[in-house]
Amino acid sequence: MKQFKNYYNGELSEFKVINKAQRRKMALRMKKLATSSSFKKKVEKSKLRIANPAKQRLKAAKMAKQKVIDKYYPMYKEMGLAQRVKTDQIIHSKYAGMIAKLSKKLVKVVKAKEMEKVRKAKEAMKKDA
Repeated sequence: MKQFKNYYNGELSEFKVINKAQRRKMALRMKKLATSSSFKKKVEKSKLRIANPAKQRLKAAKMAKQKVIDKYYPMYKEMGLAQRVKTDQIIHSKYAGMIAKLSKKLVKVVKAKEMEKVRKAKEAMKKDA
């Protein structure tokens, strides 16, 4: 099974570029995993705790990448898979500095959202009990 550390190398600006077959394989694996009861329980438990700082930085980096995509590549969602792979490579090489700067700023936002998520999940559990 793939580990978080295989995809995250310590730098926020770098994303591991994967090919079409790997994307498809990952999508199928995640689709199958999402239906299992153990995964659902894991997701439920994860809502009750704050993610560690490394995962917060990764989320911030993803948000920063998405901001770059929204600004410079508004038709990204409509692109074919091969075009998206090519676009990801361009984003990785051309906008890495911008993504790094944005992600540093977005870490605070991610942390605040995590705190809010945990607070809401705990309130919901108290109401159910």
